[in-house]
Amino acid sequence: MNQQLSRIDQLREALGGAHELAVNKVKDHLEPYVQAFIENAPFAILSSSDSEGNCDASPKGGLPGFIKVVDERTLLMPDIGGNRLFQSFQNFESNPKAGLLFMIPGMNVTVRVNGRVRLLEPDDLTGRGIRPELSWTDENSGLIQGFLLDIDEAYFHCPRSMQFANLWDTATIEQNASLSIKSLKKV
Repeated sequence: MNQQLSRIDQLREALGGAHELAVNKVKDHLEPYVQAFIENAPFAILSSSDSEGNCDASPKGGLPGFIKVVDERTLLMPDIGGNRLFQSFQNFESNPKAGLLFMIPGMNVTVRVNGRVRLLEPDDLTGRGIRPELSWTDENSGLIQGFLLDIDEAYFHCPRSMQFANLWDTATIEQNASLSIKSLKKV
């Protein structure tokens, strides 16, 4: 291989590059099927980093559709009280870029959405009729703040990683349901 190529370019050359379907699936808006997936997703992982590249990935959950599709270029995500570390929102102070990975239990595909955040105060959320939409609540389950995500790219992600992990195998889920953190053994 040519030593002048970057490592990534060397990999692309050796492996033949991305398949045309993979390249063409990345859109700058939410296509109808992507919107429908988000509207049915009860779980997402929010990723962010500060201006120095320090990263955070934070799980977010609620009733299906708790992250709202405002239009084909905008999502609205309420922030519900949690551990009060506010790592993602601290990152947004210096870097407005964020990514969301949406999951629906039992489905092997995911949806990825990347974009730029605009922060919302609690009054902005309640003025839009947003309230916590949760399957389970406690005394800390109120609206703290939220954000609008202006979409740069959105697309379905292939099922390979879910299949590699056998993530939704019901026998494994049943077996793991009885585990506690303390019962996990270091490998």
